[in-house]
Amino acid sequence: MTASAERATAEDSESTPVRTPAETAPVSANGNGAAKSVSVKTSDGSSTGFAGRAVTRFGGATIAFTVLVAIFGGLFTYLTPAFWGHDEITQFGRAYQVAHGGLLPQRIHDDRGVAYGGDVPKSITALMGYALRDYTTNPEEPGSMVEDPGAYDRLGGAAVSEATEPVWFTNTAAYSPVPYIPAAVGIRLAEAFGLDVGATIALTRLAGLVAYLTVVGFGLYALRKHRVQWLAFTVAVLPIAVFQAGTVTADTMTNALAIMVSALLVKALFLGDRLGRVETGALLAATILLPVSKPTYVLLAMLVVLVPADRLGFSGWKRGIPSAFAALGGLVFAVWMKIAAPTGDGMGLMRPEHQWHSVKPGEQLRGILTDPGHFINVFGESIALRDERWFSQFFGELGFSYIDVPALTMLACLFAFAVSIGVADRMTAATFRRTLLVALTVAASVAMIYVTLYMSFTPVGYYIIDGVQGRYFVPLAIIAFAVLLRWMPLRLTNVAGRTPTVGPAVTVVVATVIALIGAVWKYYDIVWG
Repeated sequence: MTASAERATAEDSESTPVRTPAETAPVSANGNGAAKSVSVKTSDGSSTGFAGRAVTRFGGATIAFTVLVAIFGGLFTYLTPAFWGHDEITQFGRAYQVAHGGLLPQRIHDDRGVAYGGDVPKSITALMGYALRDYTTNPEEPGSMVEDPGAYDRLGGAAVSEATEPVWFTNTAAYSPVPYIPAAVGIRLAEAFGLDVGATIALTRLAGLVAYLTVVGFGLYALRKHRVQWLAFTVAVLPIAVFQAGTVTADTMTNALAIMVSALLVKALFLGDRLGRVETGALLAATILLPVSKPTYVLLAMLVVLVPADRLGFSGWKRGIPSAFAALGGLVFAVWMKIAAPTGDGMGLMRPEHQWHSVKPGEQLRGILTDPGHFINVFGESIALRDERWFSQFFGELGFSYIDVPALTMLACLFAFAVSIGVADRMTAATFRRTLLVALTVAASVAMIYVTLYMSFTPVGYYIIDGVQGRYFVPLAIIAFAVLLRWMPLRLTNVAGRTPTVGPAVTVVVATVIALIGAVWKYYDIVWG
């Protein structure tokens, strides 16, 4: 492409033309990028049937996502023993605190050192203690990981006691109340209905699952007219994302917000579509909510400033609204980081006893600034020794049973990625400069994951950056692939030279079903036997 042609493309992408109703109708793009009406006929050759109308109205990816996550998320909610999710003991403790008005980190007494937490009913802590012992003392294969299934029924069947006792959750006390809102609603509903311990945990999990379905479903719905909906779908139904959606964790809402933000950014920035009012409102709200859900994704939310204002429906003085929301999001992020900073002094208690006082965020930060070469060397060692673990964890290391999803699941997910990437729309609306800025933002966000864990979880002088897990990269996947697709001209076509739609969609859904069945089957077999 010549320089003049590139400038012309950039200028064309700066604004969005007004579309007629016919142009905004649901479309399916062919291999040449032209649009044609979707028509699904019934067996008698008459007008479009119910299934066709539903796909046209809501989008195939939205429907498939809702059905599959409701089924498999529900299965994980049911099959995962109480508190066997990722940090689910401390996640539930923080959710319970938020549900009862404890919005700020609360210092508690601990003879070992600095600690944060809150009070939880004793009947729930009894189940927490049993679960902790159960998943840390597993028998040799082929014995099931759960020692006594009946114990969960007995402890879960107890009434939620009025008496409480303090629970340590320094690691989750650092999180703002925002990602715990769904779980807090579930806890309050359970209390209103007088549910027992087991039902309270189940309802808290289900509240998070409903939130994930709603927020991510909205993001997929925004992409319903574009083939890239299947790429967003593939990320949203990764086994690790579905598993977390079915357990109590702040990551459920964090993942949901990040996926929704990514979908809306892809639509407005890379595809050049104008967002509707509700979509714009959701994107601006997430610009504030996502940074305080998990600090490592603050830069993803800030990408709203790269979207041309007219694609958000703003003109005149309103063109500054996205920047104002980004500034507010950054301010709220900074304020919460200041509030949560003291909790970092207690993170060492998560490590083995001989390392309790070895995690020193301030000293690690000084080391990065004064001797960056050492940090780079530790980073390199981390990649050399742990990258294969991060890769498998990206697809699924399921909770504190530490069960990796089977190879069949990973292969099916990779196949779904290959197809969904191959048929995605051409991301021609984003200029080279904007795409480069997005790429740099993704790289910086990845760096923030490593730096954060180096400071908050890695002992001083440790040989690797400890605590990095592949699931932390899931919220960045969609926007990272959008950058790749902007610069990668290759697409899959059929014998007629056109990019197919129905075949790839069916293929992605089937591959996803296989992946999730494999994950659920392995988890059930190993945990329950």
